[in-house]
Amino acid sequence: MRFVGIDPGTKTGFVALDENEEVLRAKELTGISDADPKRMVTLIDEVVSHVKPGDVICIEGFPFDTQRAMFAGGLHHGIRNELFKRGFSYYEVAPNAVKKFVNVTGWVGEKGSKKRLTGPAKKKAVMKAVEEHFSFTHKSDNVVDAYIIAQIAKDLWTMESGVECLLNNGYLPIYQAEVLQSILETKKKAKAK
Repeated sequence: MRFVGIDPGTKTGFVALDENEEVLRAKELTGISDADPKRMVTLIDEVVSHVKPGDVICIEGFPFDTQRAMFAGGLHHGIRNELFKRGFSYYEVAPNAVKKFVNVTGWVGEKGSKKRLTGPAKKKAVMKAVEEHFSFTHKSDNVVDAYIIAQIAKDLWTMESGVECLLNNGYLPIYQAEVLQSILETKKKAKAK
């Protein structure tokens, strides 16, 4: 069994973990070419080629704001469409929930004088938090985000399978539990429709 995290973008992060949380694959995928549609089509094919039957897949949700909205929307839909066509199901996790899972809020400082983290500073804060939480490092912030997403996939599968969670003596930090519960509630609501 593998737990897969996908962070779609022009540089897509892909991570696959085994049941012991060992990294089987940690890669940044880019497709071929700088010109669309070739870049997008080859990137989608590259992402899906790394997925295997039986994988528990979690993919980051659509970004709320992006400089390249058309590309991001097409890529996100394209990956989901290909997964669907091949019979793969997946969990979806909001971009802010990915950061919350490692206790990064996007703010630093004391109450009354907080400063918003943006761009590279926010990415560095997430990378540092992942190293502190899981001892995982990678030069690509996209792969680091995919690693978080793969960890979320593992914990969601554990919760839904009824497998007793032995991590942290059966205890997840409240911020992680809130992320997992939110994803499961969203999935439950979608099934009810």
